[in-house]
Amino acid sequence: MRFVTSARIRGLALLGATALCIALPGAITTLGNSAHAGVSLEERKLPMHFKWVACQPDCTGWVSAVGIVTADSPKAFEEFARDRQLGGATIVLDSSGGSVNDSIALGRRFRALGALTTVGTTVRTQTAQGERAHVVPEAYCESMCVFLLLSGKTRYVSPASHVRVHQIWMGDRADDAKAASYTAQDLMIVERDIGRLAKFTFDMGGTGDLLSLALSVPPWEDLHRLSAAELRLTNLITTDAVADVLPRDPSTPVAELKSKPTQDRFVSSAVEEQAPVHPAKSTKTAEAAVPTGGTAAPAPAQPQPAK
Repeated sequence: MRFVTSARIRGLALLGATALCIALPGAITTLGNSAHAGVSLEERKLPMHFKWVACQPDCTGWVSAVGIVTADSPKAFEEFARDRQLGGATIVLDSSGGSVNDSIALGRRFRALGALTTVGTTVRTQTAQGERAHVVPEAYCESMCVFLLLSGKTRYVSPASHVRVHQIWMGDRADDAKAASYTAQDLMIVERDIGRLAKFTFDMGGTGDLLSLALSVPPWEDLHRLSAAELRLTNLITTDAVADVLPRDPSTPVAELKSKPTQDRFVSSAVEEQAPVHPAKSTKTAEAAVPTGGTAAPAPAQPQPAK
């Protein structure tokens, strides 16, 4: 899609296009070949769980968030956060996405805490000084996880991390999405969730390009890995210095600090042409059937319509 000259018209055009492309009530997140250091593919297919990683005296510690966002994830985070001082904490994400509305709720909670976000996995190693924890950046943040990443007040993504986007879809019809049928009720829920996701994106400081890139990848195609240029175009990166999100972590090299100002929500066609979409190849190995709206039903239950 090419955005027209007026920013206002571009916004309306984007939302209109979104109505035709975005997922229907039973969202699906498609996983890639993401078994890697410290976290197995099986763990990433489980409901999201949170762990506090203490690493004193070497660093300030961080929250490890691994797995799929379900209807229980916001409550699980509240229980985890109880009696912990998490204001300004770093949240390290390794997730294949999940429920749209529950991800939005979780993301707003992260922003309310002033959290910092990055992508990675936690690895513990034995040293002469004892066990030490560090973050390995070669991890995956896919589908709705990308919007959790966006919720961080400060956001860093290593070149080794995989940030991948696609349309979310009805979990019970994703295997043959082209042949499936959809009802007027499905479309009503879609339009409701379009507004919620678009508002969240803009509230978090993201650009319309993030929605445009994600919605250009249907469920029958491979997830698209965002390039370094696209990570900046969408405002998913606010700093090039890992030390801004993992201060005093001795395990990860610190890049030169280059904080980036917030971009306009919509950019010109000339800027878009500098970062073309080149879909990345991946292996679709698993699915998570979680609805976009209302209460998420645990897989493999059929998605429930929003109330």
